[in-house]
Amino acid sequence: MESFMDFDLLLQQIQETRLLEWIAVAFGVTEVLLARKNNVLLYPAGIIGILCGGFLLIDAKLYAETLLHGYYLVMSIYGWIMWKSKSQSGALKITKSNTNDKRITWMIALGGWGFLYFILSQFTDSDVPVIDAFVSSTAWAGMWLLAKRKLENWIWLNVSNLVAIPLLFHKQLILMSFLTLFLFIVAIFGYLDWKKELNSRENEFRTV
Repeated sequence: MESFMDFDLLLQQIQETRLLEWIAVAFGVTEVLLARKNNVLLYPAGIIGILCGGFLLIDAKLYAETLLHGYYLVMSIYGWIMWKSKSQSGALKITKSNTNDKRITWMIALGGWGFLYFILSQFTDSDVPVIDAFVSSTAWAGMWLLAKRKLENWIWLNVSNLVAIPLLFHKQLILMSFLTLFLFIVAIFGYLDWKKELNSRENEFRTV
């Protein structure tokens, strides 16, 4: 009986979804698929999705998530510039994180977690400040690595996705949780594709 109720809720959410939300979801999915293919067009697609999603979040008074989208927007513009400016020379290629990259990544994740938790717990009525802050801070770290074209970006983004899925279910945002599950699966293949390309280039270098 419960399964039918959940299915009915899902159908109701689909029927009530606004056009702007469909556009945001469509461009969000497009961004991830292009990222998996290591295509620079992921950034303009992502920027459109971020802007649409930002309007929806402001309307829903989800200000912390709006702040996260603002960060996504800045990192997307930065990443687009980085990819375009270095694509001709081939200077920016898929690489693994070095020691400094890892240190910065952990600083973003842990520092962002603490900062967002403070904001959510002190200035909002959030009932899940710890988990909400964790989802956002790990996504921050993943986006920074994506802009640097680091393989580990997929790991950090999927840590965020993995926690976001039950969080969205808890908030009864069933449609969005299924979207996040889809992004989680795509990110797994994205990691495997990037790792394959990286290993192939390393093997070519060894044979030269």
